[in-house]
Amino acid sequence: MTQGRGSGGRARGRAPKPSGRTPKRAASPRRSVSPDPAPAPLAPGVLRLGAVPGATPGRWIDRWNERMPRIALELVPLEADDARRALDERRVDAAIVRRPIDETGLHVIPLYDEVPVVVVSVDSELTVVDELTPDDLAGSVVLVPRDDVLGPLDLPGTVAPSFEPLETTADAIATAATGVGVVVVPMSLARLHHRRDVTYRPLAGGPLSPVAFAWLRDRDGDDVQALVGIIRGRTANSSR
Repeated sequence: MTQGRGSGGRARGRAPKPSGRTPKRAASPRRSVSPDPAPAPLAPGVLRLGAVPGATPGRWIDRWNERMPRIALELVPLEADDARRALDERRVDAAIVRRPIDETGLHVIPLYDEVPVVVVSVDSELTVVDELTPDDLAGSVVLVPRDDVLGPLDLPGTVAPSFEPLETTADAIATAATGVGVVVVPMSLARLHHRRDVTYRPLAGGPLSPVAFAWLRDRDGDDVQALVGIIRGRTANSSR
């Protein structure tokens, strides 16, 4: 006996055929990603930054003062040959140094390489060109002070002075101003010891003076890392 059909035309008691399509799942709500929280402010204190002659950390100090008002940044002048000792003796927490330096037990970040210049009297005939080469210095007396940072210079044909080495770069430049010899220094030192009676010219092919930021591995605190972040250009909310 044939079963009756309902008004919908579908056989009574039969399950509906599957459509073959997977039902869509309800979309899960999007989760908002919160930005990393800003680091907690450090406790009040002092960070001592050593700096060798010619270093110019002014822009880093300005950013430090803006971001880290609770910690004073004290700038401590250092002679180049005293920088490592100052770190070891904890006279400074970090320092801008000149390489080469004994890097045992240090973190060191290269900053930049300074070009060498020749400091001469304003009346010197060497001023007629915009850039000098080692050959241009043949016959010149080269003054090398005791605090020299470039090391032995390969300048064939130059003449050693007939007197004892001068104590400081400032002394050597003052002597060059009289016309007695020339001085080869990184450009920042020529600017630091500028006088009206001297000028300088870049020395093509001369030795570069690498400048770096250094601190002891066992003095790697949050305050030092905050300064590292500023030097590396991190924003205030950047993670380490």
